[in-house]
This record gives sequence, C-alpha cells and structure tokens, in this order.
Amino acid sequence: MNIREVAKKAGVSTATVSRVVNATVPVGAVTERRVRSAIKALGYYPNTHARTLGSGKSHMYGLIISDISNPFFPDIAKCFERIAVEHGQELLIANTDYQPQRMQLCVRRMLERKVDGVAIMTSEMDPHLIRLLNKRGIPIVFLDTGRVGPYISNIFIDYSNGIEKAIEHLVGLGHKKIAFVSGPATLASANIRSEAFELSLKKRGLKSAASYRKSGDHRIEGGQSAMEELLKLRQPPTAVIASNDLTAIGIIRAIHAAGLKVPGDISVIGFDDIEISKFLQPPLTTIRVPRAEIGVSAFTALYAASSKRAAHGTEYRISTELVVRESTGPVKAK
Repeated sequence: MNIREVAKKAGVSTATVSRVVNATVPVGAVTERRVRSAIKALGYYPNTHARTLGSGKSHMYGLIISDISNPFFPDIAKCFERIAVEHGQELLIANTDYQPQRMQLCVRRMLERKVDGVAIMTSEMDPHLIRLLNKRGIPIVFLDTGRVGPYISNIFIDYSNGIEKAIEHLVGLGHKKIAFVSGPATLASANIRSEAFELSLKKRGLKSAASYRKSGDHRIEGGQSAMEELLKLRQPPTAVIASNDLTAIGIIRAIHAAGLKVPGDISVIGFDDIEISKFLQPPLTTIRVPRAEIGVSAFTALYAASSKRAAHGTEYRISTELVVRESTGPVKAK
C-alpha cells in the first residue's frame, strides 16, 4: 500500500493525504474522516523516513538516561513514551551507563536521527555537546543540571527536602550516628544529595564524620561494599541513608550477611521509591521521587519548544516525600 492508493480510495489528492498523516495543514473534518477511513481499510502505514524528508521533522524525541537496568529510569521512559505516542511522536532511548564519555555517542545518535528534541535525564554532561544541540535549534530538557534559556528547560528535583525529612525521621527515633552512602561523584544529583545530608545534620547539631560518608555507584553491589566498610568501624552507624534504592538494597544485604537485623540493629532509608522497595524484607523506608511527573514534565517541555509555542525554556520543580515503612525503627538500646 502507498499514499496514492489511499488518495484514490478516499477520492482526494495525495497532498491531502499527506496533510492528514503529517498534520501539517488543517483539513476539513469530513475529508479527514474519509482519509482516515481509507488508511484503516487499506492497512496503510506512513513512511516515517519520507515524513522526515518532507516536513523537516522526524516526529521523534530522544531520551538519554544513565542506566536502563535501574528501575528509576524505565519508569520515566515508560511515562514519556506513553504521552509521546499520544501526541504522534516516537522515542529514541540512549543509555550512558554513568560514563560521561558515552554522552558523545548518545548525542551523535540523536543528531543522526534528526530528533525534534532531547530529554537528558542524567548528570553525565559535556558542555560542548550541549552547545552543539542548542546551536542546531534542538530543544533540550535537563534533569537537575540545566540552565533555563532559549529552547532549554530544566527539571529540578527537591532532593534537599527529602533528605531533610529522612534526617528528621531518624533523629525522632533517637539516631545520632547516621551514615550516608552517595552515588558516583561525577553525578551532580548525587553530590546535591550528599551536600543536603551534611547540611541537615549540621542544622541539628550532629557531627558529620568523614568515616560515615561512603561512595557508592547507585548499584546494589556498590551499596553492599560501602556498608561492609561501615560495619568495620569501631562505632558503626545506627542508621544509614542511601543515595538511591538499589544502594539501599545492597546495604540491607550487607547488614543481613553480617548477622545483624534491619531495623533492630541498623535502620536504612533509600531514595527514589522504585516499585520493588515495598516488597523487600523489611519493606524499605524511602524518599519518593515521582517519576511519572518527571516524564510528563520532560515531554511537555520538549513539545512546547518543538511546536514553537514556548521558545524560552521553563523550570519544572518536582517535590519529594518520605515514605515510612519497616526498615527504620528506634535506635537500639545499649
């Protein structure tokens, strides 16, 4: 089937069929219904490459994420893809694996496919590449790391409020020896969480001992390794906050492997509230980040810019909240 067959069956020109398919020029309601009916009856599928050549638009957005195996990112991608399809857009996903050098490969893929906009949901940045996208007039939306400007939007997650609530919760349970396992130092979002942790402790007059701050990699193995180091201290912490939920899972694994209990011996708090968190043993207390809201905000920013409705970018603010489950409890009495 081709566009000429559709035009013949609908009794219109091929140009009219093209206008209906690409939504480039308004077509009368009756005519559009005839064309849609012909398309359905003939089982016609538009040539997306031809659409790109004809309109100059690919009807595709790029989504760059850090780690496709981390449930935090597929949740964003799922929501982004759903709303994109509803608006006639396709999605191209690229994965940096937390490696800044892979960003160049990811951006090159976006340019080769002539995407209409790019959502960069990672902190692995290369200013040169960002300038390259912006120079070509490609709308961009960042997660945490962008500065709003022409065709550039940013999604700001209130990590500090989440950390503040977590510390408040633990202090209320009597904890003073609180450790923090961060994400990779190359990630801006991980550094923001680490800084928020230290500031929150200082506000309450608690010491932030260097030995209680460990670096992880936002993966289970990194969390387990960091917790094993904390357990070797002469005075191990009574509570640990993780930079994400996968890290918290590794922390719990290390605690159990040492013959200790959560939260009986050590309380644990995660960050993100991925779906599996509520099914852990014990269910994980964590700071919820609404991924659906991130996905919607990212798409909204790109769609507004690529459709020329909002040339100047927007800052989207995402709130966090503490979800209390069973992995936190009162400090163990001596």
